[in-house]
Order: sequence, then C-alpha cells, then structure tokens
Amino acid sequence: MKKIAFTAAGAIALALFSQTAATGQTKLSRNEIINSLRDAEVQVKVNADDLRAQALQNIKQHPGDNATTSLPLSEQLAKLRQFNVEITFDFDSDRIRPESYETIGLIADALHTPYLWGQTFFVVGHTDAKGKREYNLELSQRRANAIREALVTTFRVPEGQLEAVGLGEEDLRDPQKPDSEINRRVQLINVGF
Repeated sequence: MKKIAFTAAGAIALALFSQTAATGQTKLSRNEIINSLRDAEVQVKVNADDLRAQALQNIKQHPGDNATTSLPLSEQLAKLRQFNVEITFDFDSDRIRPESYETIGLIADALHTPYLWGQTFFVVGHTDAKGKREYNLELSQRRANAIREALVTTFRVPEGQLEAVGLGEEDLRDPQKPDSEINRRVQLINVGF
C-alpha cells in the first residue's frame, strides 16, 4: 500500500512521531503543528506552477526509472517552516483513509489559529520511486489535491491559504533508498504571506 506523509525539518520530525498501534496514525497535537509552522523567518518567492513545472522538466531532462537530481527549489523550500505527519490513502488511489481524517482535522484546527492566519501553505505530495515517474507525479498531485480539498471543504480552511503541488519522486527525502517509505510523504510548507 502506498502511503503519503507530511515532512518536517530535522528535530521537529522526531518530536512529532508517536505511532499508535491500533490505527498506524501519528499522534500529534494542534500546538505541535502550530509551533512547526509559525514564525516563518525565511520567505521564498516561488509559486506552485513553477514547482510543478520543475518536476515535469526534471523528468524530461533526466529520463530513466528513478530521479537522479534534486529540483532547483529544493534547498530553498527546505529552509521554510514545515512539518511531518502520516496520511494514508487507499492503494494506488487518492482516497484518504478514514483513520486519517482526525489528523487532517488537527491540521485544520491549527490553520484556523491567529498564529497562522493570512499565511499561505503548500501541500506538497511526494512518492517513492516505485512505478513510472510520470505516473508518480500525477498520483502525488491527486493526493495533494485530496488533502487540500478535505481541508477546504470539510474543515473550512480558507481556499486561498492552500496550494496543492505534486512532485512525485522528483524530490526524494532519501535518494540512497529511492523505494523506501520515507520518501512517501506530503509536506505542509509555510511559504509566508
């Protein structure tokens, strides 16, 4: 089963993980999410269309089964406030598993706080390197769209606050282990005002 998870920088990621045996979902609190995303000190001038275009261009410029290069914007995005949480999907699908809606609700609750009002967030989908790169790019976009849609429609996060971006396997978290589940994730990145 393919899974996608939100990603975080360094120590924040370690602090957020506390697996629950019954559901396999990550336990986290609204305050952990807020603290991971607030007080963005760095802003990167990037739009979602440019990021999507870079991923597609990377596939065309570097064909093959696995991505071999990082995207030009990867280093800049890594400097931004972000966090990591597991969101599960049905196999080869963008249908969010019911056990993940509690986690999505916590994310929405955090995004409704005054600490994060008026800021823009990218919901960035990633996959591992199993399968064709073009397909992984499309699947990650559909999954990022599904999370954004749930946040906007079910949890009433303002539509203009979120932008969904699928990068497939074009920005692997662990390039040395391209098929590893650590690469299957969705980042929520604070890109500022």
